[in-house]
Amino acid sequence: MGKRYFCDYCNRSFQDNLHNRKKHLNGVQHLRAKKVWYDLFRDNATILQEEQSKKPCREFLLSGRCDFGPNCRFSHMTEEDLERLNAHVQEERRAKEQRQDKAVVTPGTIDEWLEKRAKRLGTTQTDSKARSVFQYPPGWPSVQDLPPSLQAPPPGGWQVPPNLQWG
Repeated sequence: MGKRYFCDYCNRSFQDNLHNRKKHLNGVQHLRAKKVWYDLFRDNATILQEEQSKKPCREFLLSGRCDFGPNCRFSHMTEEDLERLNAHVQEERRAKEQRQDKAVVTPGTIDEWLEKRAKRLGTTQTDSKARSVFQYPPGWPSVQDLPPSLQAPPPGGWQVPPNLQWG
């Protein structure tokens, strides 16, 4: 039967070959389904701006339905819907500004920040430095038994041969 391609946007599958996939991905149905999917993740401010720039759909206002549905180039929102959306956008904007005001940090040194952090955690810097000493887990092989690539370099660094040339 061969490989099959499943399109998540259109919720359909077909035989996977270059011609079929290209025809599907460039098709009107796929492009509309993809647009509907990405429209689900738009923010309210963008939706409000787009809806305010559109003229109202006459068919939707008269009968309450439109043959074009989400593909209609006119707005299907009433004045009350636009007002509610505008109020929601304003609330989001105010909340974002409040979060930014609270997030203003006074500049300081790293030492001051570390002291505040140590106080918040209930320790002092000397305690945190003492706790930072590494304890080698019991049962592990000794450091001397590690391969050379995993051993720490000697205190003076690795010896470089005098005639070494890097290629």
